Amino acid sequence: MTKSLILMGYMGCGKSALGKHLAARKSLPFIDLDDYIESQENTSISKMFKKEGELYFRKKERLHLESLLSNNVQSIISLGGGTPIYYDNIDFITQKEDHLSLYLKTSPKVLAERLFKEKNHRPMIAHLDTSEALEEFIAKHLFERSPFYHKADHHLTTDNKTVEEIADQIEKLLA
Repeated sequence: MTKSLILMGYMGCGKSALGKHLAARKSLPFIDLDDYIESQENTSISKMFKKEGELYFRKKERLHLESLLSNNVQSIISLGGGTPIYYDNIDFITQKEDHLSLYLKTSPKVLAERLFKEKNHRPMIAHLDTSEALEEFIAKHLFERSPFYHKADHHLTTDNKTVEEIADQIEKLLA
């Protein structure tokens, strides 16, 4: 395996669950970029957004992304759903030869089913009242983000697959 496997995709696609599973399987550290940022900044992302604004957060996100990708520690890294679309983050990620990026492609319908139950814990979608409105919101976002996500080294469709099945596919991909 390369030094790090970088998982990207829309919120709810399974980056964290899959990342933790793969890391345990491979005895590697798992790093969730959002959690890493919160620990380094000693505050929550939602507080950063409220207090300093999204641009401030995106600058911090880039700073910590650079730090993680330059530390030369083999790991599984889960990005925030928006990380690849800001600045030149996706190019920065994909041009690193010692890292492999993987887009976890999940349909808007499946994402809406997963996210609707936990929407109150996700500020970006908390205002959406129906699963139909959520699915439409997700579909629009995916349309905007797909050119960035599709720059990943590999793409893997996750619909109707268990974490175990996806992990098996990734291991075959990395072999």
